[in-house]
Amino acid sequence: MQITNRLKSIISKFANVKILVIGDLILDEYIYGDVDRISPEAPVPVVWAKERKFLPGGAANVAANISSFGAGVNLAAIVGKDDHAHILLSELKKRHIDTDGVLEVFNRCTSVKTRVVARQQQIVRVDWENTEEIKDSLQDKIEDFIGKIVKKCDAVIIEDYGKGLITPRLVTCAVSQAKANNKVITVDPKEENFEYYRGVTAITPNRKEAENAIRNIKIKNAYSNLRVTSDKLSRDKDVDLAGRGLLEYLNLQAALITLGDKGMRLFEKGKKSYQIDTVAQEVFDVSGAGDTVIAAFTLALACGATMQEAATIANFAAGIVVGKSGVATTTQNELIQTMKHYKNS
Repeated sequence: MQITNRLKSIISKFANVKILVIGDLILDEYIYGDVDRISPEAPVPVVWAKERKFLPGGAANVAANISSFGAGVNLAAIVGKDDHAHILLSELKKRHIDTDGVLEVFNRCTSVKTRVVARQQQIVRVDWENTEEIKDSLQDKIEDFIGKIVKKCDAVIIEDYGKGLITPRLVTCAVSQAKANNKVITVDPKEENFEYYRGVTAITPNRKEAENAIRNIKIKNAYSNLRVTSDKLSRDKDVDLAGRGLLEYLNLQAALITLGDKGMRLFEKGKKSYQIDTVAQEVFDVSGAGDTVIAAFTLALACGATMQEAATIANFAAGIVVGKSGVATTTQNELIQTMKHYKNS
């Protein structure tokens, strides 16, 4: 798609939009240091730690991306009642993200991913998490919040990292509330939970998630229209079959499958698939790129963009953040300047 003033106009409207993000919050911790010896206790490197950094991850990173674009954002989520929750909530408030819908829960830890990095190389990642499905009493409170806030928002994002928040009941509530109020609702899905998402506006799986979804759906349902010859979507033909199958099986308006260095492919009802080549100049870190995609894609749809326009904007946004270290965000100005540079190059 040609980079036009129309796309820039859509981006400039981001500040007029508010998005409700429902999903699993993660605190991303980065420990940076140097390695110059091997431990005498075991054949592992000794990292001389020099810096520690905390960033919002998971659904919190989606919210951070939305806020960085200048839009308003509300979160519906849970955290543990622990020190990590205080750090995460503080980081969210720094980014002007409304956390009134974030519930602190006893006997449940805040999800944390700790990455140890030496000389720009990740040495190890340590995850602390609780993936048990949330109790009905918590779902009641979150559903009450969704019912109150959705009318004030322009779109809803469900960010499913498989940490126990996103249940069939909660998705049913969010989808029905969004549809009743004529709101766009998009999902960044967890492959085990694909069947939850019937009837949403659009989903944004990556290639691996789409592969696993196809495998799980075929095993559970022997669905005849999923005629993918291999669960590995290595060929264009199989990506197209998977996209079409998911579109029909889940009754979606669109499916946007991200394909790494192959860009992304958009599937819409009644239209040919639309390939968007990557615009990334340099890939430094792909962490959180999917969060940026769904944030930009949904914001654009909420501003009146077509699916193709929204996908094109999301592709540019992802191309920017993969060139940065760690989970990252971009801005309206950076996005528009990147588009100008691409057009003139």
